[in-house]
Amino acid sequence: MTENRAFIEVIAPTVDQAIARGLSDLGLDDDEVEIEVLDEGDPTAGREARVRLTVLAADAGPQDSTAVAARQVLQDLLDKMRLRGNISARWVDNVDDPTEPPQLYMDILGDDLATLIGRKGETLAALQYIVRLIVGKQLGGMVDLVVDVEGYKLRHEQQLRRLAERMAEQAVQRGRTLALEPMSAGERRIIHLALRNHPGVTTESVGEGFARKVTIIPKTVK
Repeated sequence: MTENRAFIEVIAPTVDQAIARGLSDLGLDDDEVEIEVLDEGDPTAGREARVRLTVLAADAGPQDSTAVAARQVLQDLLDKMRLRGNISARWVDNVDDPTEPPQLYMDILGDDLATLIGRKGETLAALQYIVRLIVGKQLGGMVDLVVDVEGYKLRHEQQLRRLAERMAEQAVQRGRTLALEPMSAGERRIIHLALRNHPGVTTESVGEGFARKVTIIPKTVK
């Protein structure tokens, strides 16, 4: 197998199911990949099948190779943590700046995955950092990717954007600066970006360490 070709490894109850899942994740037909059965599995021993699908197309685009590499890194990490989950990967427009390249959004779907999220998403943030680090090292450059669990991060981001808009309107109506509760750097960034083009307010982060928070300042306040 050529080392520079993109591949993924998939675990499922049977070989056929593993192949079908891999083809679905890659968005390819069986004649576009090389299929290697790594383990046929043993139902009586509770061992599932494992297959490797290698992309044959020599002209596969950089996005395809990046998505496959990132998905494989994430799958390997899940295996090491002895967690089961299906990984969906897709490229999405950068909501913060449409002029920027799209982001690779990977969502882990499955049961009993709350431990991957952690307190206020701290474990999930650490997992995303590790995946970015490993994929960046493999591909020779940082990749803008998001790791999510059952859409948790997407829902949380939407909640923060709604909170930002609501608090901005209150700041304008009251004519005074409002402070949000302390947030992580990632959460503060979402607030700042959500309000960067707001006609009535500006935002500023204040405080130190875990107490750092966003303040929303009406433009009429001097």
